[in-house]
Amino acid sequence: MSTVLIIFFILSAVTLATAFLTVFTKNPIHSAIYLVLCFFSVAGHYLLFNAQFLAVVHVIVYSGAIMILFLFTVMLMNLNKEDEVHKPRTTRLAAGIIFILTCLVLLAIFIQTKPIVGPYDDTGVDYQSIKVLGNVLLNEYMVPFEFASVLLLVGMIGAVLLSKREKTEKK
Repeated sequence: MSTVLIIFFILSAVTLATAFLTVFTKNPIHSAIYLVLCFFSVAGHYLLFNAQFLAVVHVIVYSGAIMILFLFTVMLMNLNKEDEVHKPRTTRLAAGIIFILTCLVLLAIFIQTKPIVGPYDDTGVDYQSIKVLGNVLLNEYMVPFEFASVLLLVGMIGAVLLSKREKTEKK
């Protein structure tokens, strides 16, 4: 086995383990920490693909900015076990059934897919170059890039509006 393959298997195990811990951990702060570890291991996969720029951007954007917003939201919601409403048994059963059906549909789709066999069109453009990536992002994909910016701005405004507490009138 080559060193790259061993690193791939280790990163895959870390990614899967931290992803499961993110979902199944009861404490939301611990869940966020596991999600950060999962993001770092995915960045390690990008490094194995020789996509250093993508790995660095992934760490900065997801492990940095998105997780800060996530932790801010968790702290804003003030999740306490005492205030948590227990879900009825029928709701949990329905969620389990929907989960199993979704897994079966995804598995069926995965089994029926066939790899694309054909010639590989190579344009000769190196998309690892930051200059080329910037030109493509800000010329061909300018409108989706700006839509993403507006979407993040709307999310921030929504978070601020949700965090405002209404003043109670004293009589």
